[in-house]
Amino acid sequence: MARVDIPVVAFTRGGTVMADPITGDVANGHALANDGRVGLIVKNTSSTTQYNVTLRLSRTVDGQSVSPRVEPVPFGKSKAFGPFAPGDYGTSLLVDVDNVALTLIAVRVS
Repeated sequence: MARVDIPVVAFTRGGTVMADPITGDVANGHALANDGRVGLIVKNTSSTTQYNVTLRLSRTVDGQSVSPRVEPVPFGKSKAFGPFAPGDYGTSLLVDVDNVALTLIAVRVS
């Protein structure tokens, strides 16, 4: 199956209504349109367990894949990540979660 797109909210001076976060899809993962000005907000809705979000790098070094970034999100907390350089992460940032307790929303600064 295809990766699930993460909604992107563009900041404006007049204010923008935030989209509802999406529930992490463990089986299919997620994709985020990346222009180098996006950030990702990951919330762990669990009240007892820390879970991880994985940010996949698209670049290679000497023809070898670069290990993905695995970042813990403490239970009951949110973490913000970014920006993501397109040369490292690609124009479609691939994001994986290890539990449906993680919710995702992206923001873009214009």
